[in-house]
This record gives sequence, C-alpha cells and structure tokens, in this order.
Amino acid sequence: QVQLVESGGGLVQAGGSLRLSCAASGRTFSSSYTMGWFRQAPGKEREFVATSNWSGDSTYYADSVKGRFTISRDNAKNTVILQMNSLKPEDTAVYYCAAGWGAFTAADTYDYWGQGTQVTVSS
Repeated sequence: QVQLVESGGGLVQAGGSLRLSCAASGRTFSSSYTMGWFRQAPGKEREFVATSNWSGDSTYYADSVKGRFTISRDNAKNTVILQMNSLKPEDTAVYYCAAGWGAFTAADTYDYWGQGTQVTVSS
C-alpha cells in the first residue's frame, strides 16, 4: 500500500510562514501520482488547497491561497512540500496530504491520505 506522513505544522503568528512536508512510501507508491494538499477547519468540510501533477510543472491552487502558498515535489525523495507564506488566522486547520492517479481538486479523486498536521495561525 501507500503511506503518507505529514510534518511541519505548528503555531505561527499572522503574517508568518510554515513549510509542510509529506513523505510518501510503500510498495505501490508511484511518483506518477498526482499529489495534493487539503485542509479541514473545526466544524467545516475538508477543502482543497493545492495540487501538483507528477512532474511538478502543472500546479493548481484554491483562490484563498493563491499567491501565498506554493506546492512543490521532489520525486527522487518521494516528498511533496507546501510552502505557506503570509499566513492568516483563517488558514488555521488540519492539513492533509493526498495522492491519487489523475486526481485534481475533488477529495474523492484521491486514493491515499495522510493523518494530517495541525496548523494554527494566531492573530
């Protein structure tokens, strides 16, 4: 199977930055998977944040994070990064890494999920 493990979450003041990492492993993991980031705030549904195709040359972002967040991947290390700058209190959520074939912005297009990492932005 495939395992995804996120790290890098924490508490940061508004305007600050955090760098989330997702390490992928498993016998069936393929660097050809689309990789994505989602988040879920308390009392809200899980929402799309960013996605990258297998090569990293095609990325897509939610409007709420465009220009502030950057997704990148290192296929040699089976790692995907979410660089988050100019953080706002409304970015507070549990952030999840996901992988899937041909996935895009809908959560149900992803086959594998990490356990999540908490990001808290204080005002």
